[in-house]
Amino acid sequence: MSATVGNQLISVTPDELRFPFELEKQAFCDLKVLNNTEHHIAFKVKTTSPKKYFVRPNTGVIQPWDSCIIRVTLQAQQEYPPDMQCKDKFLLQSTIVTQITDVDELPPDTFNKDSGNQIEECKLRVVYVTNTSASEDEASKGTAQKSDANSVLQRLKEERDAASRQTVQLKQELEMLKKRRNRSSPGVSFKFALIVCLIGILVGLFLKLTWGSSSSSTGSSPPIEVAPPIESSPPTEFPPPTQ
Repeated sequence: MSATVGNQLISVTPDELRFPFELEKQAFCDLKVLNNTEHHIAFKVKTTSPKKYFVRPNTGVIQPWDSCIIRVTLQAQQEYPPDMQCKDKFLLQSTIVTQITDVDELPPDTFNKDSGNQIEECKLRVVYVTNTSASEDEASKGTAQKSDANSVLQRLKEERDAASRQTVQLKQELEMLKKRRNRSSPGVSFKFALIVCLIGILVGLFLKLTWGSSSSSTGSSPPIEVAPPIESSPPTEFPPPTQ
């Protein structure tokens, strides 16, 4: 469990000590203790069964807004507890101290209520977890992970199908554009040829008109002079030949 229990001075995570129980094997559980104040906080861990557990550190000082990890180790047990129920309890005491960072400098009566110190207490119960419970937890986690994986896989499949549909649609649109272009090509060629023909005719007419106008203005011959008629003279009479 990852729930947090806390008082005004500190917060402790988790809210109970859970040990995976196996015969003749040690088990451990870590506690995270957070200082919620701007003061130095001293803590001390106590248990109802000190011979069964090994706590390190069992006493310490946490600086303002800082935290520390306490490891609680369950010693190897030779038999199962009745109904796997554990009645052991842990008590975590905390109090404000001066700016002391060394545990050895703590006064002996630091956690003594009779000294007038304000002592806060946080109680934690112990839970033994069997292999079956652990397997069930792992199975539930595995099921949840599998469900998440299936969800991700389903989402990826949907995205792939959507991409495939979009690709097909784009191909269809491309084919339609090609067909339209092929259909419009002959018309464009015919129009182009017709325009070229008309331009040729117009150019020919223009050249013809230009040539005709230039010939009439610059190429005319001078007027022909008519010679006066030749007057005829009477025939010349020759004398008769002498005999």
